[in-house]
Parts: sequence; C-alpha cells; structure tokens
Amino acid sequence: MFRRVAVSMAVLTAAAVLTSACTPTIAYEGFQAIEAKPADVRVGADTKSTVLTSLGSPSTVSTFDPNTWFYISQITEKVSFYRPHVRQRDIVAIAFDKESEKVTSVNTYSLKDGKIVAFNGRETPTRGREMTILEQLLGNIGRGGLLPQDYDPGNRPGQGRN
Repeated sequence: MFRRVAVSMAVLTAAAVLTSACTPTIAYEGFQAIEAKPADVRVGADTKSTVLTSLGSPSTVSTFDPNTWFYISQITEKVSFYRPHVRQRDIVAIAFDKESEKVTSVNTYSLKDGKIVAFNGRETPTRGREMTILEQLLGNIGRGGLLPQDYDPGNRPGQGRN
C-alpha cells in the first residue's frame, strides 16, 4: 500500500514539474504608468516641465527632433526555450513647440501600427581570401622579413661599416 502511494506521489510530482515548464513567463518592459497615463497629456495646456513632473523621463527622445518624446512599454511572453513573443506594445509620442515648450500633439501607437522591416543578411565580400588564425601566426616563418635588409648587428641603424 505504501509503495503504491509513493509511486503515485512521484508520478504526480513529475507531472506537475513537466507541466510547470510549459507555463509562460510574462515580462513587463519599458515605461509603466503608475499615477498618470501618457495619453492623458493635454494638447496646448501641458508643457515639458508638467509632462516631466507627471510622467517622468521619457523612454527615448527623437534623434532628429529633441522636442519629440516617446514613452514606450511592452509585454512579452516566453514559454520554456522558445523565443519571446511580444503580446502588447504601446508607444506614446508627445511633440512640443520649440519656443513655448507646450504640447502640440499626442499620438498613440500600438503593435498593429508597426511595420516589419526586411533585414538583408547578405554581407559585402572582401578582397582576397580569409586566413585562419594559425595561418596568420605561422605565415611569416621563413620569410625573414622581420629585420631590414641592411641591418648589421655591430652598428647602429643608419651607420654603415667603415
């Protein structure tokens, strides 16, 4: 009787361990709205300082226009050894006026607004052939190219024999 209970407990434990390996791990990354949401920013009323006070530092600032701030957040899900899958991505772009620093526009983007960029994995070929590290280390042995041709160990460089 005890052996049957022990075997069934071992089987149940193994089944629990195996099924827990398939449980997805959810990760929250980027900007997390705690007290205020970026979409609640008012156009024409808020300024850079009020946005900074209510939302904090932006996730990133536009490369080409420092008056555009981005608040980015995403939720990813990973199951065991598979690649992570992005379930949700929210980007809020807040644009400011250069002179008055007031908010001119608030745009919200999601994962559906993104575009897949085709990555070209081809490489530009180089001239010649690639040498292995062993060929590079042993390639100059026997060539005698380490010392200048007019080197004489008895004289200083630049002085000839008298």
